[in-house]
Amino acid sequence: MTALKIVLLALAALTLVLAAYTYATSRWLERVYPPSGAFIEVGDEQLHYLAKGEGQSIVLLHGASASLRDFEASLFDGLAQDHQVIAFDRPGYGYSTRTSENWPNPEVQADLIHQALEKLNVENPVIIGHSLAGSVVMAYLLKYPDQVSGGVLLAGATHSWTDGVSANVQLAGIPVLGKLFASTVVMPIGQLVFDGAVKNVFEPEQPTQDYRERTGAILALRPNAFQASAEDVRNLSDFLEQQSKRYGEINKPLLMITAEKDTIVPAWNHADRVEKQVPQSVQISLPGAGHALHHSQREEVESLIRNFISDLPSD
Repeated sequence: MTALKIVLLALAALTLVLAAYTYATSRWLERVYPPSGAFIEVGDEQLHYLAKGEGQSIVLLHGASASLRDFEASLFDGLAQDHQVIAFDRPGYGYSTRTSENWPNPEVQADLIHQALEKLNVENPVIIGHSLAGSVVMAYLLKYPDQVSGGVLLAGATHSWTDGVSANVQLAGIPVLGKLFASTVVMPIGQLVFDGAVKNVFEPEQPTQDYRERTGAILALRPNAFQASAEDVRNLSDFLEQQSKRYGEINKPLLMITAEKDTIVPAWNHADRVEKQVPQSVQISLPGAGHALHHSQREEVESLIRNFISDLPSD
């Protein structure tokens, strides 16, 4: 047997081992972090959601590499004390499906959320989005101005950027190779760097206690969830370059809670630019906060959201 054949056989064996490990670990994670809510069919998708409470309806939309558990571990229960709160797994994340061959951009995702809310008889909600989901909030405000009470961005992404995306996000988009990458390498490597990635999201603050266990964020390493997040991140900047041109059309109240030390979605490139386009928008910056401000400064964020809702004009 030639050396080349030995190398190829070794690579094939390693690939099979990594694929088996990824599959087994993904199933184990799903047993540890099972669905915590209910499911609703919208078009070709099945969305996983969690609902609780009564009063003014609030919809919570998580960012990239996350799920509705991100809000279960932060804002959900507190806001549900005096509001009806509905948190969704966005398409492809957590336990929501993502069947379309075409990218479900923020406008498409806003449509799916809107259809789900109609089925749930939820009227005139306040739409809240963290990080990447800020783009979905803005899409919702543009598409359904008469069926929404207002929007809240938590370190929300609203505008394009020039730095590109990471190599692993680019690699995930390569046909065939991207799927192989997500099905073999992402899980074991992701587990090794997971704590460092969490620290980066919180910097310069410290991760909250039991963040890993409460959020189930490691579910994002499953192949389909990883590819969904990578696709969103990879395509978002170009989409926002076009969507942001329409922000002057937004006529609903908009609160933007930003983090002073956020280097992932910095206010200077997002919220600051929205302020110039949307006269009724208000930005409040939290001193010393990092990108995970709804965890690290949960009580302050809850208070700001409550004050914003209480000041909304009555219908």
